[in-house]
Amino acid sequence: MPEPAAHILVLTQPGDAHADTVTGLLDAAGARVSVFDPAEFPSAAALSVRYSTDGRHSRGLVRDGDRVDLDSIDAVWFRRPQDPRAHAAIEDPAVREYVEQECESFAAGLWDDLDALAVPGTRSAIRLAGRKPGQLALAGRLGFELPPTIITTDPDEFLDFWDEHEGRVITKPLQRPWLVRGDESYARMAELATTVDVASAEAMRLCPLIVQGYVPKRVELRVTVVGTTVFAAEIHSQQSNHTRLDWRCYDPSATRYAVHELPADVARRCAILVAELGLRYGAIDLIVTPDGRYVFLEINPSGQWLWIEDATGLPISVELASLLLSSADRHLPQRTLGAHR
Repeated sequence: MPEPAAHILVLTQPGDAHADTVTGLLDAAGARVSVFDPAEFPSAAALSVRYSTDGRHSRGLVRDGDRVDLDSIDAVWFRRPQDPRAHAAIEDPAVREYVEQECESFAAGLWDDLDALAVPGTRSAIRLAGRKPGQLALAGRLGFELPPTIITTDPDEFLDFWDEHEGRVITKPLQRPWLVRGDESYARMAELATTVDVASAEAMRLCPLIVQGYVPKRVELRVTVVGTTVFAAEIHSQQSNHTRLDWRCYDPSATRYAVHELPADVARRCAILVAELGLRYGAIDLIVTPDGRYVFLEINPSGQWLWIEDATGLPISVELASLLLSSADRHLPQRTLGAHR
């Protein structure tokens, strides 16, 4: 009798090309894939849990008349899920907030209680791994070199740091590099601090900021860890003024990408960092200095990878699909994906 197909739940939002690529590989491998955007709950989808007197329970998701048995899920991929969204008929802001909080509490408890492989990790692990202070502390304990860094709301700390580094410092947001206000959005990447920042240092009391000593770059690296497999790609950000301080200010016409061979000890440290954070996936940003040192910047538990895969041919999507399939004891062998490598 053939083994049952792996059943994988993908929680993401519409238009996610990364999820589409991996679910295509999973479909080709014979997996059963259910894709769901939690923002559809409760207006366009229903979630239910039924408990019997002896404690047994069953959980289900119903959407468009189709029921997904959540107890059959082998792996849940928290790709880019949105929060539940109240029905448009509920117009009162206070009532909408109440409904959405109730729905989030119910849905979150349900996802967290699934007896399934969680990728990149459990919701709590993802949340904790995304905190910059903890990332930096752990990376330092594991032996990564860090940029000299302060995270502060104290103007005097900033001014002392500025003097210590003779003004060669970078500032960047602690958590979110963007702000959405109505129909307008603002992005704030890493920037060189200026005398204007010094003159307005008192404003730092209002919001924390990351301040780091400037680290010269030969190239930047995006290191993607999937399970225990480590993929490293070079981002030649110094070839364009747009990307010199932050490669996220993309300049496709001038920025070159290439596969990078990490030293074994650095690759091992990257894999350990992901595991220590309770993750099975992580996108790590490193600097390679002109004299060959590897300097840790940050890790993103849900970082994008498709752009680096397209530029370098690194089989990150295939490895992610294999990781998700492994949740069902690998009864769908990795060789079913071999044609894509």
